[in-house]
Amino acid sequence: MPYMQSSGLNSGLSNSHSVLREQWIRSKYERRLFVEAKSNEIAHGVKEGNLLKRGRDNGQYFLRKFVLSELDGTLRYFTKQDAKEPKAVIKVDSINATFQPEKMKQPNGLQITFVKDNKTRNIFVYHSDGQEIVSWFNAIRSAQFHYLKVAFPTATNTEILSCLTRNFLKEGYMEKTGPKQTDAFKKRWFTLDNRRLMYFKDPLDAFAKGEMFLGSSEKGYQVKADMIPSTNGSCTYKYGISINTPERTYFFTCETECDRESWLNAFKSVISQPMTLREFTVQLPPLQAVFLAALTSSRVAFSTHSSNFEDHSKEIDLLYSLCETTSNS
Repeated sequence: MPYMQSSGLNSGLSNSHSVLREQWIRSKYERRLFVEAKSNEIAHGVKEGNLLKRGRDNGQYFLRKFVLSELDGTLRYFTKQDAKEPKAVIKVDSINATFQPEKMKQPNGLQITFVKDNKTRNIFVYHSDGQEIVSWFNAIRSAQFHYLKVAFPTATNTEILSCLTRNFLKEGYMEKTGPKQTDAFKKRWFTLDNRRLMYFKDPLDAFAKGEMFLGSSEKGYQVKADMIPSTNGSCTYKYGISINTPERTYFFTCETECDRESWLNAFKSVISQPMTLREFTVQLPPLQAVFLAALTSSRVAFSTHSSNFEDHSKEIDLLYSLCETTSNS
C-alpha cells in the first residue's frame, strides 16, 4: 500500500501530528495492518461515512455525509443523510489533505483544500475517533494513487507518490500591502503550498482572499530581506520581505526577525527549484494552458513524464509565440 502515509518521521514532512503517529503505531502493532493482504481503507473502491464539517460562515460543526469514489475519482459530501444531490463534488486529483489539530483546535482535525472555479477552497472536518480520520486521510491518498496510475500508466510509484497529499511548507501571519504605494499593510494568514502562496483574513476561512504563484529564480523570481520603502503605507511589523516576479514586486512584513528568516528560507527553497511542466500550467491563463496541454499531449514534443521545465525550452518558446500570436489577433 504505497499510498499510506506514515507519521512523517521518515517521510520528509515538516510536521508530524500526534493523531497520525498514534494511529500508524496502532495499525502496525495492534491491528497488524501491514502484515495482512489487504486494507479496508476504501472497500470496493468506495468509502462512505460521516464527518463533522465546519460551516463556511458561522464556524459551527455539522454532521455531513461523505462519499469517496475511486471509480470516478471524486469526493462528495451531502448536507443530509438521504439527500440525492451532493452539496459539492470534488475531483481527487485537485485535493490536498493535511492534519491541522492545532489550527482547528480539534485533536483529529483534517483540512481538505481544493480548487473550485479557479479559487482555493478549504473545508475543515474532524471525527471523534482518531482511527477513522486517519482512515479517511489514507482513503483520499488511495483514490488519488488509483486515479493517477490510470491517468499515467507508465509513471513509477515514486513519481505518483510525489503528487499525493502533502503538508504545507509553511503557515503563519504576515502583513501585506496592495499594488498601490498608498495601500495600507494588512495582517493576513499565509499558507505556502509548494509554489502557491495563499492568504486569508482568518486561518479557518473557507476561501483564500488571494494567492500568488512562485516561479523559479531562473525565470526571474527573487526573494530577499528588504526595507519597506517609506513611500508605502504604514505597517505594524518591521521585518520586511520583498518578492520580485516578472509582473511586480510584492512587499510583506513579519513580526520578528526569526519569523522573517523562516519565511525567507521557505520561499528560497521553492524558487531555487526548476519548474516542472505541470507547475508551469498552473500560472498560465486558460488559453495558454490549453496550448501547453496540446503541446504536452504530442509525443513528438514531450515525453509523457518529463519533469524538468528547462528540458523543453524550445517547446515553451513555441508556446509563447502561439500565445502572443493569438492575443494579438
